[in-house]
Amino acid sequence: MTKVRQDAWSHEDDLLLAETVLRHIREGSTQLDAFEEVGDRLNRTGAACGFRWNAIVRRKYEQAIEIAKKQRKQKKRAEQRERVVRPTAAAFPVMETAHLTDPSELIIEDQEALPLPAIAEAAPADHGGLNLTDVIRYLQTLQNGSATNGRLEKENNHLKEENSRLQKKVEDLEREVESLTNRQQTVEDDYQALIGIMDRARRMVAFKDQEATSGPTFKMDQNGNLEKIAK
Repeated sequence: MTKVRQDAWSHEDDLLLAETVLRHIREGSTQLDAFEEVGDRLNRTGAACGFRWNAIVRRKYEQAIEIAKKQRKQKKRAEQRERVVRPTAAAFPVMETAHLTDPSELIIEDQEALPLPAIAEAAPADHGGLNLTDVIRYLQTLQNGSATNGRLEKENNHLKEENSRLQKKVEDLEREVESLTNRQQTVEDDYQALIGIMDRARRMVAFKDQEATSGPTFKMDQNGNLEKIAK
């Protein structure tokens, strides 16, 4: 049957259109499919629904559209991770939005504020949500991760302290080596000075001995008198 509805759009019709389009955005579908779905429910053409959305309704839900796009990206990343980790698992469960009553009352939870997609990986696809066991398992994973991070941070702090201690010890040793080098130079200078003093003293003693051995010589003449012999 040809759709020929010509009456005006009601507030409820606009809310249904917005809710359907946002759901299709989150699920990765196209807006054309959303327009066709709304058209079937309201007995309108898809073109009429698209015109109403782009001309009137869309501007009221700009923030909701951005959130829905973020949810779609989050859903795609979760599905890719699910295929890598568990290739046989079902797709990421779809988050449905509560029935809308007014644009100002539109509430869509931002996936960026939710926990990491590990929860989504643990969620059974056939149930369409999370159970208590999955939540407990995820919380235990977070706790183990926190404990590991705490241990690594403690080891890192210990290594930093050890590095600081060794660096200080190296600096102390360098100062000690410099001090010993200066002392060695002082000892060598004193030794050289002592050698010089001893050499001068030796020469002075030798000179005095030479003077003592080279004193005047006497001989006795015929009369028994001592006569100095000139050298």
